[in-house]
Amino acid sequence: MFNKVLVANRGEIALRVMRACRDLDVRTVAVYSDADKHAGHVRFADEAYNVGPARAADSYLDHEAIIEAARKAGAEAIHPGYGFLAENATFARKVEETEITWIGPSADAMERLGEKTKARALMQEADVPVVPGTTEPVESAAEVKEIAEEYGYPVAIKAEGGGGGRGLKVVHSADEAEAQLETAQREGEAYFDNSSVYVEKYLESPRHIEVQILADEHGNVRHLGERDCSLQRRHQKVIEEAPSPALDGDLRERIGEAARRGVSAADYTNAGTVEFLVEDGEFYFMEVNTRIQVEHTVTEEITGIDVVKWQLRVAAGEELDFAQGDVEFDGHAIEYRINAENAAAEFAPATGTLETYDPPGGIGVRVDDAVRQGDEIGGDYDSMIAKLIVSGGDRTECLARSERALSEFEIDGVTTIVPFHRLMITDEAFRAGEHTTKYLDEELDPTRIERAVEKWGDDAADTSEEGDDADDADVTEREFTVEVNGKRFEVNLEERGAPPIPDLDGVGGGAAGGSGNPQTRSRPDEAADDGEEVVVEGDGEQIAAEMQGTILSVDVEEGEDVAAGDVVCVLEAMKMENDVVAERGGTVSQVLVAEGDSVDIDDVLVVLE
Repeated sequence: MFNKVLVANRGEIALRVMRACRDLDVRTVAVYSDADKHAGHVRFADEAYNVGPARAADSYLDHEAIIEAARKAGAEAIHPGYGFLAENATFARKVEETEITWIGPSADAMERLGEKTKARALMQEADVPVVPGTTEPVESAAEVKEIAEEYGYPVAIKAEGGGGGRGLKVVHSADEAEAQLETAQREGEAYFDNSSVYVEKYLESPRHIEVQILADEHGNVRHLGERDCSLQRRHQKVIEEAPSPALDGDLRERIGEAARRGVSAADYTNAGTVEFLVEDGEFYFMEVNTRIQVEHTVTEEITGIDVVKWQLRVAAGEELDFAQGDVEFDGHAIEYRINAENAAAEFAPATGTLETYDPPGGIGVRVDDAVRQGDEIGGDYDSMIAKLIVSGGDRTECLARSERALSEFEIDGVTTIVPFHRLMITDEAFRAGEHTTKYLDEELDPTRIERAVEKWGDDAADTSEEGDDADDADVTEREFTVEVNGKRFEVNLEERGAPPIPDLDGVGGGAAGGSGNPQTRSRPDEAADDGEEVVVEGDGEQIAAEMQGTILSVDVEEGEDVAAGDVVCVLEAMKMENDVVAERGGTVSQVLVAEGDSVDIDDVLVVLE
């Protein structure tokens, strides 16, 4: 077994991997950006190294910086978690070419299965059913239309390196083909460094079923049963469970064996997930996720098998010590993603400070997180705060226990989707296990979500601003983070009679509302270089950012006429694209942002006359 492992990720998955390492008596190394200097995974690790600037997800994508950090720390292996570099074959190959071990499938296997067109072709050869579509990338809208004519609308355009709904766009008519193709390509490039896309028939009302796989270097392949991930909004999973309430014994066995067969044909090792769509009693291969997944937890709860520990053991050359027949499934488990989002506002990302963070406990309740009370939830990264995993003897007990656990989960200062989860466990379709991937987007009445948020949601903005207790006014605690040769150290000092130190990490606030006097704000990415200020002139209609994020595209120019509802720009926040629209018509007098700019809440983006 390894002595020291670097975890090339952040948040709860980084902490989950580190805990598995601790169980195996393995020391851990964290990497972090400036924005994450006080994050939970950094606090937990045995040592930590800075790999990039604040407000830059690219910090966790810097191949050389991460490998260099591993070498500085003397780490023998790198675990990528999920997201970021987890399915990046180029990075995996770079690690393989060093003295450091890559904890995951080989770069060759990742290329065979990570790119969806190659995976589809391989699965067809292994006699695994696939959704009708292309096995080669498409490059033009004309090709998309040609495929749609063959299979009928709608069709799905999917990024080859995609996952989690990113890089997936549905085309309902020929008029949408070009725009949706460009968006899918752009998302593929942005999130997976791969703009290639393919096209397949879009199933109307499927279930999303996936099978957890473990494979070692000695030729052993095991499946750990299936998970049902059908409850999704905009192709993003929100609740997952195991086993699926929709499969009978025959279909369950056929899907499990198909997953094993396909993975064996790919010469695959380590953990992975084979994803299927199920409709009308038939199943179709969708993709292989060549990594650990968010929802691996529910599989662990019903099998008693620690998937992450086996990732480490397999990478260290150990052989799986159980046969397929030894895998037993006991009870039922459901995972609830506790995201910082406003479910009543189409799940828009939210930010703030965890004024209260008090997760539930008790029998059958597990919480995977990397936060504590007082932590800042920003907009730089994914919106997930924690994962609540509830298990029971059967689905009925699991749902009852879920109701109790969700009611105990106290979070103030940040809007979360806990009220949405509390709604779902009382929803007839979900309780009956009859929901499909379309249920949230097309069938559930959105006013029910609004009422749930009103009933169970807390006012995240209503937080106390009272000062410290008077008795402690003469004592100032000072916490410093210092870096020596890129390695992070913490120094805590207590000084009596000193004034509090102001927060020096923040970026200046956005423009205030109103009219008349010119207003200014700094563009964060540019301010560090030349201090340029953007001046908002006149008293026109100001279209401002409702969340912190990055401008993906600007769709208007100065002098252009726009109508109410027109998209003026696209803002990416917490890995989600959000259209910024004009509330009324007018003529564009100012465009204050450009593609790639970072913006804060209330920053003015466009002004209309």
